[in-house]
Amino acid sequence: MKTLASVHADTPTHWVGDGFPVQSILSYHEHGARISPFLLLDYAAPAEFPAAEKPRGVERHPHRGFETVTVVYQGRLAHRDSAGHAGVIGPGDVQWMTAAAGVVHEEFHEQEFTRRGGVLEMVQLWVNLPAAHKMSPPKYQTLLARDIPIVPVAGARGRVRVIAGDFEGTSGAAQTFTPVDLWDVRLPAGATVVLPVREGFMAAVLVLRGQAGLGGSERLRGGELALFERDGAGVAVAATDDCGLLLLAGQPIDEPIVGRGPFVMNTADEIQQAIRDFQAGRMGRLD
Repeated sequence: MKTLASVHADTPTHWVGDGFPVQSILSYHEHGARISPFLLLDYAAPAEFPAAEKPRGVERHPHRGFETVTVVYQGRLAHRDSAGHAGVIGPGDVQWMTAAAGVVHEEFHEQEFTRRGGVLEMVQLWVNLPAAHKMSPPKYQTLLARDIPIVPVAGARGRVRVIAGDFEGTSGAAQTFTPVDLWDVRLPAGATVVLPVREGFMAAVLVLRGQAGLGGSERLRGGELALFERDGAGVAVAATDDCGLLLLAGQPIDEPIVGRGPFVMNTADEIQQAIRDFQAGRMGRLD
């Protein structure tokens, strides 16, 4: 069984654009290779937005060298990018954008959600790409809730949505470059399960609501995250009350990480090239 390495709680909230009040619970700047293959976990806890005419969000900006994964729990988001991809995702949906060689994109509250107002809750992950794929063509996967496989657990009283990876023989909806597990878990009060994370994989569990014991001892509540050691297999979860969790796990990428703002590469020279390519319009443009 994997043992608990650290608990991350009371993370300060900051704004991304004018539409996303987030807690950066994990970041490669702070946690380095411990969280590989992930680079960032931003959690936008439930926040009420009043009705408005102009959509809130993040204006056009570039990325290179990794993937952004957005999981929506409440609210609706609209996306478009310079590779010609566009889409809207709502509760239960996931957007998996592979920036790779470079893309310019924007993310806003969807028009009708903006007009009516409401609660927004979401998680965004940055998933690193190995050097061999950092300059691959950009790619976009819209994973609608209806297309994400569900596996019953805890005597069919709970369930796991398999966004990516493999859970007890059920393959996830997302295509990934390296082995990554992303499981959206719901458990009733009193349920105990062992989530089958592989030996050697990085693993973390974010509690979204309710309370749960993780790693055999710690009881965490909404907005708190448990990070586990790579040794051992399986993550033990005991639900204190009805709870929602997001498990992220993956095979570490044993390569240098050099990042600056929206670019994450392997060398400082590659970062400088990314900046030049963006400034020259070689990552495309949004009209």
